[in-house]
Amino acid sequence: MIIDVHSHAWKFPGHFTEDFSRQARRAKAGMELDLAVTYDAYRAAAPAETRTLVFGGKAKLSGVWVDDRYVADYVAVHPDTLIGFLSVDPTQPGWEREMQQGHQELGLRGIKLLPMYAGFRPDDPSLDPLWRYASQHRLPVLLHTGTTFIAQAPLECTLPRHLDPVATRFPDVKIILAHLGHPYEGECIVTIRKHPNVYADISALHYRPFQLYHSLMLAQEYGVWHKLLFGTDYPFTTVNATIDGLHSLNLMTVGTGLPKLNVKAIEEMIYRDTLTLLGLNG
Repeated sequence: MIIDVHSHAWKFPGHFTEDFSRQARRAKAGMELDLAVTYDAYRAAAPAETRTLVFGGKAKLSGVWVDDRYVADYVAVHPDTLIGFLSVDPTQPGWEREMQQGHQELGLRGIKLLPMYAGFRPDDPSLDPLWRYASQHRLPVLLHTGTTFIAQAPLECTLPRHLDPVATRFPDVKIILAHLGHPYEGECIVTIRKHPNVYADISALHYRPFQLYHSLMLAQEYGVWHKLLFGTDYPFTTVNATIDGLHSLNLMTVGTGLPKLNVKAIEEMIYRDTLTLLGLNG
């Protein structure tokens, strides 16, 4: 079975401001993006045995707001293959109530945060109630880390190192750093190596193959293949395209003296029992 830990549910452009949509054209250099999301399109580009974590996102600063009920309704149509996460923007009033409603009333089973897009640091003490709630209720937390195309989103808020003090204070929370923290992969890898319950996903990286090769080689040299989780970032890319991209990385080494990525480790990552790791099997 394949577990995609990073997939979106939203209406585009309905859940986004015009400013966000305009800036999103920078997401993939030289490519026009279609950010429309449908379950049928996702499944058409994924193996039949795929199960998927899905979320929206809330970040007033950057102009994205997907109500948790929309995600819950999306998941409810296909509960056998989808697991929903709630989202909060801690810079906005009422976020603690929204978190509790998303979990207790809507049945969403994890939390997605957009620190850079919303303009907050995940290690800010004001977020301790979130981390405490996640710990008490065993909710995994996935955070965007790394780059962005949104001008007003502060890079200072996205650095993987900020999860180090969080994991120290709340060691039982399963934390996933999205996108391997790129282009701060080194920070990401030393953070996930240090903390038993901190992981990273490799979503939205395969279309930068040389960068991904180097990032995974860094993970290989640090011995943290087991802390990497498969993800796509649909609709930015798909399950099949991500798998194909991973399988082709070693082709870049042909005719060179460059070391090869461990093929077995790549396959184990693609088919990792991530639901058990995150406590989402029940």
